Amino acid sequence: MLIGYARTSTLDQKAGLEAQLRDLAKEGVEKVFQEQVSSVDMVKRERLTEALDYLREGDTLVVTKLDRLARSVAHLMEVLGAIEAKGAHLRILSMNIDTGTATGKLMLSIMGSVAEFERSIMLERQREGIAKAKAAGKYTGRKPTAMAKSEEVLKLHREGVGGTAIALKLGIGRSSVYRILESAE
Repeated sequence: MLIGYARTSTLDQKAGLEAQLRDLAKEGVEKVFQEQVSSVDMVKRERLTEALDYLREGDTLVVTKLDRLARSVAHLMEVLGAIEAKGAHLRILSMNIDTGTATGKLMLSIMGSVAEFERSIMLERQREGIAKAKAAGKYTGRKPTAMAKSEEVLKLHREGVGGTAIALKLGIGRSSVYRILESAE
């Protein structure tokens, strides 16, 4: 059985979700699990978990693109392990990869490794750029917004306003409020 998984990051990406559903239907997918949740928030990908639980031996999980399924090589390998443990396969339409074949497994591992390598290089260049900018005095980071509101925090606290209420009123984090109060003691 072909089982589909479709995901977009936000509710605003309706066209993207519709395109995925269209492509999955064209592929002959019989059951689709879909959700609109960021890949960053892996904990909340309930429909992916349901899709993986639904898989049976001989089934194939079909996704339109790799980034709809996994954010990192580690997560991809975790998902792939769950699929293979059930005796099922993974098919990625945009890459024409099917892990039901030895070549498909090899290509998926290579593509995932290349993607992770590219990301590592990008992050390394970013760190180098930041270090260079700091050395030139052009990168100072974000200004501490909460500390700039220290006087207001202390005033509200003296008036008997609680930490949570202060944080909400001033638009800063609760922990910042308590940090300011502790440093004033």
